[in-house]
Amino acid sequence: MPIFEYRGLTKDGKNTKGLVDAENLRAARMKLKKDRIYVVDLKDKKKVSAAGQKKKRGQNTKKVGVKDLSLMTRQLATLIKANIPLVDALTAVSEQVEHPALQEAIADCKNMVNEGSPFYKALGKYPNIFNNIYVTLCEAGEMSGTLDLILTRLAEFTESQNELRSKVKSALTYPIVMLVVTLALLTFLFIFVIPKMVVVFEGFPNLKLPWYTEMVISTSGIMVNYWYVFLIVTVVTTVLFRNWKKTPAGKKKWDAISLKMPIFGEVNRTVAVSRFTRTLATLLNGGVPMLNAMQIVKNVVDNDILAAAIEEARSNISEGESIAGPLKKSGQFPPLVIHMVNIGEKTGDLENMLTQVSDAYDFQVKNKLEGMTGLMGPVVLVIMGLVIGVIVFAVMIPMFELSSAI
Repeated sequence: MPIFEYRGLTKDGKNTKGLVDAENLRAARMKLKKDRIYVVDLKDKKKVSAAGQKKKRGQNTKKVGVKDLSLMTRQLATLIKANIPLVDALTAVSEQVEHPALQEAIADCKNMVNEGSPFYKALGKYPNIFNNIYVTLCEAGEMSGTLDLILTRLAEFTESQNELRSKVKSALTYPIVMLVVTLALLTFLFIFVIPKMVVVFEGFPNLKLPWYTEMVISTSGIMVNYWYVFLIVTVVTTVLFRNWKKTPAGKKKWDAISLKMPIFGEVNRTVAVSRFTRTLATLLNGGVPMLNAMQIVKNVVDNDILAAAIEEARSNISEGESIAGPLKKSGQFPPLVIHMVNIGEKTGDLENMLTQVSDAYDFQVKNKLEGMTGLMGPVVLVIMGLVIGVIVFAVMIPMFELSSAI
């Protein structure tokens, strides 16, 4: 069924726009009229613009936020759980979704399902919105008749991953802001304040400046005269580093470094392990076979070192070995993970054990990040105070000597 893009006015006179599916333009107008929307403009979505025509089906590049995706998933799960047919449920959800790209994707998926296509294949047309985990779990749920349960778990999984990501970002925001403010303040002092003080000192050629004052003045002179060199070096270094990280060898080397960094290394490993255990538990709970789940989950950790360990474990599992053994041999996973996985395999309750491990590591991440934030804030303040204190001391001592001489 065609999708039309409309602009119109509500009964209150407010502007509104969105998408509506109908057999033709007249049917679309009638549908909007029933919703008490006065149509100002109505066009076939596929003919809206030349740029839109060039886009391949399902290759929408607009990003969809985690909140929008999670809310849509919960709404769809609720409707399916209420025994509403999938096509009708998708129709209702597409009318409630506010994000344009997600609304378009759901409406298109509804049309494909209505034409006989499996739901998971329709989702697969939009890889930028529905990742591999989402599509695989929906396939398992559709095949087993538990799509409502799978969608609920997907919503919970998406929310937990977003919460973990938010914790990491919020914990790093304060130290980064403090560091930027410190660098900006130091730059201001060296470029604008100290040169004015130098002019005053130059007016008294007999004044003997201490060595630390000479050092501060020299640093200021370098920054004033060669600021562009620092800018060029910073830009070039950043570009080279980012390009190096994109190469296979560079990414692998950086991933190894990120796991061994002081303070941050332990946090990076904990976050990756938490992501691994929760994703694997979600996939196994959704009925995805172990080998397929391991293949998917190795890309979730976003670390080549851990991904290589998971791939090695997957290869050994395919030969009949347990999961815990290969993970232990890799030396990349903490003893708690190995122990819980081993117990889960022996008791047949691996999914529950993985969930408990993930919850435990999420709690550890939260505590570590709070500890880091509480420690780094005062450390940055102390460093900033010391540096500024040295600069002030280096400038004020000669000023006192100068006033005494006068």
